[in-house]
Amino acid sequence: MINFEIHGDNLTITDAIRNYIEDKIGKLERYFTNVPNATAHVKVKTYQNSGTKIEVTIPLKNVTLRAEERHDDLYAGIDLITNKLERQVRKYKTRVNRKNRDRGNEQDIFVDAEATSPDIDNESSDSEIEIIRSKTFGLKPMDSEEAVLQMNLLGHDFFVFHDRDTEGTSIVYRRKDGKYGLIETESLE
Repeated sequence: MINFEIHGDNLTITDAIRNYIEDKIGKLERYFTNVPNATAHVKVKTYQNSGTKIEVTIPLKNVTLRAEERHDDLYAGIDLITNKLERQVRKYKTRVNRKNRDRGNEQDIFVDAEATSPDIDNESSDSEIEIIRSKTFGLKPMDSEEAVLQMNLLGHDFFVFHDRDTEGTSIVYRRKDGKYGLIETESLE
C-alpha cells in the first residue's frame, strides 16, 4: 500500500486536494505484483502568478520513481504528473524484472509487460558554480546498467553508486551525444 506524505508551500492542503492526489497517484499500485509499503512524498507549491509545481518521489526497494510538473491548474498538474509516473513505470518494469530474475530473485517488482525503449532528454543548463543544496544518501550495490536505469528514473544526468563488480564507488553519466559514460574510482593510498 502506498502511504502519502503531502506538503504544501504557500498552499493549505485541503481534503479535496489530498483525496485527489491519493486517488490519482494511488492508481500506480496496479503496476506492482505485491503492492509495496511505500511512502509517496508529494510537495505542492504555488507561486504568485497562480502557477503550481507538484513534485512526487516514491522510493521503493530497488527503484525510486520521481516526477515534477508545473502547471497553472493544480488538478491538471496532478493528472500530468500521474501520467509521467505511469510512463516511467511502464518504461522500466520489464528491465527491472529481468534484472531481478538474472540476480536470482524470484519475485518481480512490477507486473510483467512489454518494455519500451527509454527516451533520452538532452537538456543542458549554464550556470555559475554555486552549491545551493546538499544531499546525503546511501550507496546501493549495483552494476553500471542498473545505475543508468536508476539515473533515468530519477531524471538526473549522473548517478553515484557502489559498483557490485569492482567493490568501489562509480559514477554513470549521460553524455552530450545521448550515450552513457562510466567513471570508476580507485583509492590513491
